[in-house]
Amino acid sequence: MNEDQELIERFKNGDEFAFDQLVRKYTSRAYGIAYGILGSREDAQEVAQDAFIRIHRALPKFRGDSEFTTWMYRIVTNLAKNKYRWNKCRGSKVTSSLNAPIEGTEGDDALFFEAPDERMSPDKSLQFSELERRTQEEMAKLPEAYREALILRNVKEMSYEEIASLLGCKLGTIKSRINRAREELRSKLGL
Repeated sequence: MNEDQELIERFKNGDEFAFDQLVRKYTSRAYGIAYGILGSREDAQEVAQDAFIRIHRALPKFRGDSEFTTWMYRIVTNLAKNKYRWNKCRGSKVTSSLNAPIEGTEGDDALFFEAPDERMSPDKSLQFSELERRTQEEMAKLPEAYREALILRNVKEMSYEEIASLLGCKLGTIKSRINRAREELRSKLGL
């Protein structure tokens, strides 16, 4: 029995502290997935909190057919997709800086976007910022399945196998989605 399974069993037996340990262990990962989909710190924090509320309610019925992390990622991903669609339908502008550090992540799970070199000339810095902005715009236009797979691979640095398991797809499908997403981005960005 791994550590997550032990914590889940303890929680099922009435130990609320075990759930607190799961939350501390996985909050930054949940936030990272949500942020990758939404691009907004506030929305990502909201989704991560909502995910753990749902997990708390559903955990007593969790059978362990999949790893806890896979189950958690599915919940976070679904909530983030719903929030993304809600924002899009309501005309909410979701903006963020690609070169800002992501709050709420730390340790091995910390997520950072590469910032322009401070010694970069102003014109190079402007070009870099423009490329970041255009990349984010074009990412938002990708089909959801492509965007999701690409974010899990490039932002969360998950393996193809982990992504396939998480999304319930075949390995070849995931590789194809990521490849097509990259090709579309290159084409639209003229790279």
